[in-house]
Amino acid sequence: MKRTTIIDVLKSTDYGKEVTVKGWVRTHRSSKAVDFIALNDGSTIKNVQVVVDPEACPVSSDCVAAPSLKDITTGSCICVKGTLVESPAAGQPSEVQANEIEIYGLCDNTYPMQKKGQSFEVMRKNAHMRLRTNTFGAVMRIRHNMAMAIHTYFHEHGFFYFHTPLITASDCEGAGNMFQVTTKNLYDLKKDEQGKIIYDDDFFGEQTSLTVSGQLEGELGATALGAIYTFGPTFRAENSNTPRHLAEFWMVEPEVAFLDQEGLMDLEEDFIKYCVRWALDNCKDDLEFLNKMIDKTLIERLEGVLREDFVRLPYTKGIEILQQAIKDGHKFEFPCNWGDDLASEHERYLVEQHFKKPVIMTDYPKEIKAFYMKTNEDGKTMQGTDVLFPQIGEIIGGSVREESYDKLMAEINRRKMETDKLWWYLDTRKWGTCPHAGFGLGFERLILFVTGMQNIRDVIPFPRTPKSAEF
Repeated sequence: MKRTTIIDVLKSTDYGKEVTVKGWVRTHRSSKAVDFIALNDGSTIKNVQVVVDPEACPVSSDCVAAPSLKDITTGSCICVKGTLVESPAAGQPSEVQANEIEIYGLCDNTYPMQKKGQSFEVMRKNAHMRLRTNTFGAVMRIRHNMAMAIHTYFHEHGFFYFHTPLITASDCEGAGNMFQVTTKNLYDLKKDEQGKIIYDDDFFGEQTSLTVSGQLEGELGATALGAIYTFGPTFRAENSNTPRHLAEFWMVEPEVAFLDQEGLMDLEEDFIKYCVRWALDNCKDDLEFLNKMIDKTLIERLEGVLREDFVRLPYTKGIEILQQAIKDGHKFEFPCNWGDDLASEHERYLVEQHFKKPVIMTDYPKEIKAFYMKTNEDGKTMQGTDVLFPQIGEIIGGSVREESYDKLMAEINRRKMETDKLWWYLDTRKWGTCPHAGFGLGFERLILFVTGMQNIRDVIPFPRTPKSAEF
């Protein structure tokens, strides 16, 4: 008989129908008269209750001799053939009256994800098994839904999904925190007279790395297709052991031709509200579980994002607010003078305590922003548009891009940047240049916000962090 997913079983009212359900045991309660097995297959946060008559339900298995009901413990994988019946218990419309059970895989008491509570640190050490828990099942289903929301939003708004390379010879951010890609023998590196590595015998014939961003290539797409977005993994070799940083993470990066700063802020706000609305509409059960178990203000905070218009705040005004807060007695760990790059504590103060709503901060000092941003007429600030969220801080980093070849070159020269790796990027400003803008959204930071989880390592299946590349 064809398997029915548990989410469909729980929706069905076709009582008396024969069904086959398969999954992993959450709990098993036994008595002489009847056994109750809570079964989950990952399709929903909810379990289906399997009711078993120990005297009448045969148990079979290819993995254990003389199998019996007592072999079925938490974590075991089973197949149940039975009858869908109306449940007398409150909170569950349907249950399955078992007619026969087959054990696929046993699970003894060494299983690390027993029913008893586990710390998140313990679960990170068992990332290969934590996906079977209620919490991580909920997080991963929401992660899937957020990916679907992103693709749907951009498709409905006329964007083209544009695939940018993971291996690159250019450093978009200019910070140098990149993972090198090479086929060279690291024990026998060929070097020149100055001791620099010669790459002419490497696979690509030059030094290459894993990308930190698809933005520069995305700009090429936008100046040909009008509106594109990238959505893929990016890599940062930063030795940052914090709850907000990963070495491998996913980025969403739209780039749009003929878009100005106001239009960019409209896009950022509309896009992120669409994603939050999608979560509330499509992840109700998982959000209710996380709201109960992880963050009791989660759903209220998500709904608040939809109710409020985002504040649009120039950086200079933001600094004035922060400095006034210091005068009024608020303590910050890091300084916040004009020209400083704001820390997460500053961003969260503005969002959570001062405005109590999301903020789009604009017009940052040029010294703390990337070379490709458009400079304002004051010559001191750039047209950045960063979205700051409660609990997270910066969730989107965006800007209008400088379209003038002369101005872009002047900024590159001022920063003493090498241009030999960027010739192709500069060509877009030589031939048919156009105004354009875009932003980058850290996908995992979006998942952090939507799930209420506190550590970015808990919203990606297998986190990559310093000294950790298991699984």
